[in-house]
Amino acid sequence: MLRFLSLGSGSSGNCYLLYTDSDALLIDIGVGTRMLKRRLREYGLSMDRVTAVLVTHDHADHVKSVGTVSKDYLLPVYTTREVHAGIDRNYCVRHKIAPDRMRLVEREMCFEVGSFKVTPFSVPHDSADNVGYRIEAEGVVFSVMTDVGHVTQRMKEVIGGTDYLVIEANYDEEMLTAGPYPEHLKTRIAGPLGHMSNRVCGVAIAENATERLRHVWLCHLSEENNHPELARKTVEQVLRSYGIVAGKDFDLDVLKRTTPSEIFELE
Repeated sequence: MLRFLSLGSGSSGNCYLLYTDSDALLIDIGVGTRMLKRRLREYGLSMDRVTAVLVTHDHADHVKSVGTVSKDYLLPVYTTREVHAGIDRNYCVRHKIAPDRMRLVEREMCFEVGSFKVTPFSVPHDSADNVGYRIEAEGVVFSVMTDVGHVTQRMKEVIGGTDYLVIEANYDEEMLTAGPYPEHLKTRIAGPLGHMSNRVCGVAIAENATERLRHVWLCHLSEENNHPELARKTVEQVLRSYGIVAGKDFDLDVLKRTTPSEIFELE
């Protein structure tokens, strides 16, 4: 049985766990190590199960603790050459990844980690580099795409070929426009290398999902420019305009910024 657990999703720290009965992957480690271990214990899990770490990009809310966790548990860290270099430069990452635990990945080149088959793909964002991951295990396809400046053709293809999807719904367009952020930051967030709004997220799902899609999780919500219920309602409204009913055609949930989710079984 494949299972999914969100341990944090937002600018305060992102970390996801995908696991089978035999092994597990951590996707990003932007939460503190003590918090990570405590939350796993609360669910009867431990770091001993983790096989490897996948990193999407080098911003602190995704990599703050990756070096420490890699060192403490002798875990390999998989990401692109550019992201590894970005992590080395990131002053928020106090403990860097040891060279012998760095694993380089290339876009569209599938690799295997334990029982998982992983394919990285490009996601546009203003980081050193950014990838999403299509992960296959137990006959199920799970995909994650976060910090999305705009939706590419390749991302559309991934959405269309996945059973379970974690996708960014970072901001509400009206809240961002009317909010307190300076104009340059608003422009950056809404730009082609920034983040994805609730509305654009909904359109991306509606226009590309197929009948195989079973569950969608909205991730990386902004604290200042979004709200969980607003994100859900906006995406639901967009889906409904395409004749898609969340909760009927597939499940829809919003991942919390600072608290873990329930454990989801991916059948």
